[in-house]
Amino acid sequence: MSDINIRITGKAGRITLTRPKALNALNYDMCMTIDAAFTDWASNDEVKLIVFDAKGDKAFCAGGDIAELYDAGTKGDYAYGRKFWRDEYRLNARIFEYSKPIVSFLQGFTMGGGVGIGCHGTHRIVGETSQISMPEVGIGLVPDVGGTLMLALATGRLGEYLGLTCTRLGADDAILAGFADHFIPQDKWPALIDALEISGEIGGLEDAATQAPKGKLRDLQDDINRHFGGETLGDILNSLRGEDSVFSATTLKTMARNSPLSMACTVEMLHRLRGTSLTIRKALELEYRFTHRAMEHSDFLEGIRAAIIDKDRNPQWRHNDMNVPVSTVSQMLQPLRGEALTFEEG
Repeated sequence: MSDINIRITGKAGRITLTRPKALNALNYDMCMTIDAAFTDWASNDEVKLIVFDAKGDKAFCAGGDIAELYDAGTKGDYAYGRKFWRDEYRLNARIFEYSKPIVSFLQGFTMGGGVGIGCHGTHRIVGETSQISMPEVGIGLVPDVGGTLMLALATGRLGEYLGLTCTRLGADDAILAGFADHFIPQDKWPALIDALEISGEIGGLEDAATQAPKGKLRDLQDDINRHFGGETLGDILNSLRGEDSVFSATTLKTMARNSPLSMACTVEMLHRLRGTSLTIRKALELEYRFTHRAMEHSDFLEGIRAAIIDKDRNPQWRHNDMNVPVSTVSQMLQPLRGEALTFEEG
């Protein structure tokens, strides 16, 4: 298909996103094509590893094609979004659990759905232009595509901070937060890909890696841990409001743009997931509880309207006073019973 180029070159299964004008945004057909390739290559002994990259300088993948979801949702077709998220999440799990090395080259923007396909592999490469983020609360969703797993695993309270502020991570910050593994200057990427195709071995990646320019998060870690350790969104807001500092003022201003319901649910999700029992499937199943209900019961459609349809950047959020009842959070995250996300084939 024209949006994606899938082939075998040498000993590598190759997946290249080819929608640079759309920042390589994922649509449903692209997800299913990627899923089919991973399924086929799992049992193909000629394929020793997978190389994932994208055309264009601006983005590896800037997320899912949310315009399609908006069109369906505003017509009352909630089933389309549920099907999209269900099958996309199954792909995310397949990538995370894959038996062969997956090397992703993440230039420019890697956001939302791009994280789901690019940041669950075994070797995640970032360069000078890389900007990774989970911006979902800004459009009334929650971090998904398995992003809550990485946020829950992030050092200290980085997970809450990144999930609630939609902060973009450069190379060093992405490595610190667990979204990437190696910084390699981007002018070396073509030769590395050639070597991966020829050898089918990933040893050269670590040899090519170097120290990334220092990011911003390391110096903010103490502030983040101090303010984002509360049990609820209200606790976090109270902590920030109680301190007269540049960090608190800047963070409150950033969070004021985002959906209060989404932020409150994100905090609860990370608290539920954090611990020794965390798995990719547990994270995705919890995310799906929210997204299954998102079109009908959250700020999602309003968030898309304000961001990309009317582009007024003035969403009318539910709970605009930032006071989200605990019962509302519980309702969004309660088990789906017969409609719960499962991972069996078919």
